[in-house]
Amino acid sequence: MIINHNLMANNALRNMNINSNNASKAMEKLSSGLRINRAGDDAAGLAISEKMRGQINGLNQASSNAQDSISLIQTAEGALNETHSILQRMRTLAVQSSNDTNTTTDRTAIQSEINQLTNEIDRIGNTTEFNTKKLLNGEVKGVNAEVKGTAVINNNTTLTDLKISASAGQATAIADKGKVNGAITVTRLNEGTTIGTAGDYEVIGADGNKIAATGNLTFATGEITFKDGQIASGTDINILGSFANMKAGESFTIVLNKHEAATTNTSNAITAQIGANSGQTMQIGIDDMRAAALGVRNASGDAIKVDDKYSANSAVSTIQNAIEKVSSQRSKLGAYQNRLEHTINNLGTSSENLTSAESRIRDVDMASEMSEYSKNNILSQAAQAMLAQANQQPQQVLQLLR
Repeated sequence: MIINHNLMANNALRNMNINSNNASKAMEKLSSGLRINRAGDDAAGLAISEKMRGQINGLNQASSNAQDSISLIQTAEGALNETHSILQRMRTLAVQSSNDTNTTTDRTAIQSEINQLTNEIDRIGNTTEFNTKKLLNGEVKGVNAEVKGTAVINNNTTLTDLKISASAGQATAIADKGKVNGAITVTRLNEGTTIGTAGDYEVIGADGNKIAATGNLTFATGEITFKDGQIASGTDINILGSFANMKAGESFTIVLNKHEAATTNTSNAITAQIGANSGQTMQIGIDDMRAAALGVRNASGDAIKVDDKYSANSAVSTIQNAIEKVSSQRSKLGAYQNRLEHTINNLGTSSENLTSAESRIRDVDMASEMSEYSKNNILSQAAQAMLAQANQQPQQVLQLLR
């Protein structure tokens, strides 16, 4: 018998400590609800679950970002709804002014209202903002859109020069009143940015066929359209046309279409972060919706003219083009919103599924862990009892001393 080393007590103490530690860990898991509270619990599981947590948090924030983007879009679209109403009123006034039952005084009053409505379009474009970010003044323009400009030639108008602006897509007629009795010259002026590749045009007749760049053309009522892709950059377009066949009441419309491939300008467009990872974005571009960009204000800053029947007749087409441009922009905003709504639904589904996967790794099974805690607690108490018994064994040596 030995007394310096109580091996039975050491064994009981070791097992008691092991059971106590296991019971303590089980209690920690039960109190936190987590299977992994420290890296030592499951090193690989911790790394995987933390990566999943990063994705879940990113997906939830991306969903919030998408909702904020929808709010921005709704702000812009709501403002454009009023711009649409103003343009519809301006078109009505232009049609009214085209009628010769109006006197000069009547047309002056109509022009006055047109001026005020044009100013209001500019005010809406300059002041509409979301979180102090201007939306309709061209600062967030991200996509090059088609721009139209029109000029109407009437049977009693001598067109001396038709200025076509490449930058704004405006066609401005400088005319003298009188009978059309000869050839006209249509000249492209290089103003601002070029159109399309190398700033080219082609001329399309009312029948949809391409017309030669130069030549003697005879027109009655009809339309020709300038598109990019025909005349070399920097070259004026000279079209000679005889309008001698035009009868009283007939007119001819020249339309300028600026066609460019829709390209994203990431430096100006609004970037919506709609994913949990870098690069998962979408671009939201809103064109300049002020009067000059819509073509209802000229380069001199004057509102579109409706103070005589010829100007008013031309203004109808110009304002209609502006209405179409606003309609196109509102349609794009609606498409953005619909896309973002689907994005939010997808993000919610992804976040839910990832949360479920992360839960299976990180969360504790309470029933199973309670059984484990009960087992370790009972073993710990049993080890304490055995330790007490082991500590009594050396006392038997005292019997030998009697």
